[in-house]
Amino acid sequence: MTLSQARIAIIGAGPAGLTLARLLELAKIAYVVFERDESAALAGEYSSSGTLDIHEKLGQSALKEAGLLDKFQSIARYDVPTRIVDAQGKVIVMIPGESNTHKPEIARKDLRNLLLSSIPDKAIRWGCKVEDVQKDNDGSVSIHLTNGQVVSGFLLVVGADGAWSKVRKLITSEKPQYSGTHFFTTFIKPEDPTYTSVASVVETGNYLAMGNGRQIFLHYLGDRSYHLSVGLKLPENWTSSSMMFHDSSALWKSLLQNEFIEWTQELTKLISSSNRSFRSWPLYSTPEKSVDWKHIPGVTLIGDAAHLTVPTGEGVNNALYDSAELARQIIKCGIDDLDSAVIIYEKEMLPRALKAIGKGKWYTEHFFGADTPQSFLQASMKS
Repeated sequence: MTLSQARIAIIGAGPAGLTLARLLELAKIAYVVFERDESAALAGEYSSSGTLDIHEKLGQSALKEAGLLDKFQSIARYDVPTRIVDAQGKVIVMIPGESNTHKPEIARKDLRNLLLSSIPDKAIRWGCKVEDVQKDNDGSVSIHLTNGQVVSGFLLVVGADGAWSKVRKLITSEKPQYSGTHFFTTFIKPEDPTYTSVASVVETGNYLAMGNGRQIFLHYLGDRSYHLSVGLKLPENWTSSSMMFHDSSALWKSLLQNEFIEWTQELTKLISSSNRSFRSWPLYSTPEKSVDWKHIPGVTLIGDAAHLTVPTGEGVNNALYDSAELARQIIKCGIDDLDSAVIIYEKEMLPRALKAIGKGKWYTEHFFGADTPQSFLQASMKS
C-alpha cells in the first residue's frame, strides 16, 4: 500500500488513530496517517497523561479485534491499588488492586508503542502538522499542511486529532468548553531528589489527594517512574496557549505558597522539587449539543475529536471502541461505500458520546469540586 493508493486518511497517531490504522491494515484497506510528531521516537513525549486503565468491554475488546490483546496483557499491570486521600493525607478510600483486574493499567507511551509496532512505519507521515481540511468540488477531501503542501483525493478523512481537531469544523461549529480546572503534569524519575519520598507514599499504585477544588495525583508507571498531576482552578486565560512549558521553580513556589497553603507538608513536599519541567494542561470538554451533528460525507471523528471530556477513566476506552466500530463498518461496506459505513458508525457512536460527555460533567462537579473528596464519594454511592 502506498500513499497514492490510499483513499482513507487518518489525522492523528494517538491510540484512536493507530487502532483504526491497525484494523485497516489487517483488512488490507489502503490508508495513510498524518501525525505532527517528527518521529516515532518523539511520539507522545510531552503527553499530559501517564497511565491508562483499559476496560474489558471497551478498550480490550478493540485490542482483541486488532489481534493485540495478548501483547497488551503481557505488558499491562494488574492488581493496581488506588488510594484516595484528603488534603491532610487522611485515607478516605482504599481500593485494593484485585478489584481492578478487569481494567488493567498501561502507560500511555507503552500503549502507543504497542500500536505503532503493529503497522508499517511507512504508513505514517511524520512531521505533518495539519492546518486545514477541505471538501473539494469533486466530492473528495483534501488535507492542507502547515508547510504549504496539499494532499488531495481522499474519499474519507477521519479526525483522530484530539481536542482541537482540524476535521471537526467541517462537522460542527461547536468548540470545546473550558472546565475551569487546570493541571500541571510531569514525570518523577528514580534520580529525582523526591523519588524516595514519593515511592514510600504511592508505592506501585495510584494516589489521589483532593481537597478544596485542588488535586495532587500520582501514578506509578511500568518503567518505575511516577506521573504527577497538580490540579487547581484557574481562569481560562491564565496562560497563553503557546506557552507549553514554564519556569518550574517559580511555578512550584507559587503553587505551594498560594494554592496549597492549607495542605499537609507530607503532601506538598511531594511536589516541591524545583528541577523538573512540567506541561500545562487546561481541561476542556465537548458540549453536549456538538454530538448531535448532521452527517457530512467524506469526514468523521473518533476519540477526543468527537467526545472530549475531563479525565474519567473512559476516554481512551471510548476512543479505541470508536476505532473498532468504524473499521468494522468500513470493512463491511467496502471502500466503494464509505458513506454508508460512516453513517452506521455515527448512529452507534453519537449516543455513546453523549453518555460519555454526561459522565464528564458529573466528574467536573463531584471529582473536581470544592468539597472533594467527600462529595465525590457521597455522589458515587448514590449513582
